[in-house]
Amino acid sequence: MTSETPAAPNPQEDVKQPERPKLLQVLGPGLITGASDDDPSGIATYSQVGAQFGFNMAWTMLFSWPLMCAIQEISARIGRVTGRGLAGNLRRHYPRGVLVSLVFLLLVANTINLGADLGAMAAAAKLVIGGPQLLYVAGFAVVSTLLEIFVRYSRYVSVLKWLTLALFAYVGVAFVVHAPWGTVAARMVAPRIEWTPAYITAVVAILGTTISPYLFFWQAEEEVEEVKERDGARPLERAPGEAKTEFARIRLDTYIGMGISNLVAVFIIVTCAATLHAHGITDIQTSAQAAQALRPIAGPAAFFVFALGIVGTGLLAVPVLAGSAAYAVGEAFGWHVGLARKFSRAHAFYATIAASMLIGAALNFTPIDPIKALFWSAVINGVVAVPVMAMMLLLGANQAVMGQFALTRGLKAVGWLATAVMAVAAVGMFVAMGTGAS
Repeated sequence: MTSETPAAPNPQEDVKQPERPKLLQVLGPGLITGASDDDPSGIATYSQVGAQFGFNMAWTMLFSWPLMCAIQEISARIGRVTGRGLAGNLRRHYPRGVLVSLVFLLLVANTINLGADLGAMAAAAKLVIGGPQLLYVAGFAVVSTLLEIFVRYSRYVSVLKWLTLALFAYVGVAFVVHAPWGTVAARMVAPRIEWTPAYITAVVAILGTTISPYLFFWQAEEEVEEVKERDGARPLERAPGEAKTEFARIRLDTYIGMGISNLVAVFIIVTCAATLHAHGITDIQTSAQAAQALRPIAGPAAFFVFALGIVGTGLLAVPVLAGSAAYAVGEAFGWHVGLARKFSRAHAFYATIAASMLIGAALNFTPIDPIKALFWSAVINGVVAVPVMAMMLLLGANQAVMGQFALTRGLKAVGWLATAVMAVAAVGMFVAMGTGAS
């Protein structure tokens, strides 16, 4: 009579599995989206307002944070619930002409922004190591395009996550210049608002920089990509039991991502206020100019870190700009889209990424003034942001789209407040344009 051999222990039964994922596993679309908001063009805007108005603009980062969080969380929820990106949902529920017009404007604005960011990265690289600036433009464009097209999505996302560390260069610089943090804190909660055209224009510029349409499209699509890449994951409309966990992850990811974005913006404003503004340097047009102006005031170390930060944040933001445009165009026309797809399965999507990158780089080889180009990019974003935000909110509240996961009252309230603020900002921008023209 043979005795039965006892069953081998199952390690999964003996070891208690963690109920909650680690923070680094939670951080993803929201972190990358928030970090890409501090692109070289954004750095230029924050540097300008810091140099021009000192610490009196830091409050805008505190004010805009909950608005950013709400609108980005809404876009992420739409993607995670439906399994489709923002443009894909708009295509199903709004007239095609409206969607195509908005997507075309987004593509134009993103391409201009790409050109400005590539130019700023190249200018910063030239400041640090010398050499031909236009060669750096071409190099950054080619490298970014090849990585976005040919590197596996999961690995590429890891690269983007690590690139977010470039933002902390600006934290270090702010402490090196010994800013008066008591004054900064006071201006954050009790700002000295100036009711002048220049000040109001600066506020509008900051809102347009921090709440940009390309961020909405990118984060919604990245939630769709996460569903495709994660084993067993499905859109919440088909797996409602995952909703509580997924919504908690989205909220934490988004709040941290937007928080880091705005915190870094505060440090950039503070750095330029404590150095450039304090020494009477108030006219800064580009991020590279800000870095160069820092050298004689804050020293070579601050200059070097600030300049390298421009390159690092650009390497993060450029693929997001190109990718968000390609997602929007692809879904608007019903193409196969997704960075997780092979090139042969989504050639039109990847061709759009390459084309926008190529055209953006080519703008640096033309006599077009990058400052004026960025101005028109801001105008276009102002035109696009408000209707897209309104349509997002209507989609999110529509049970035919979201089912049982329609937006909560609180999220809708803050979302509509953000939309109203951006509408006022857009009106203010056009008023400022009219005043300038007169």
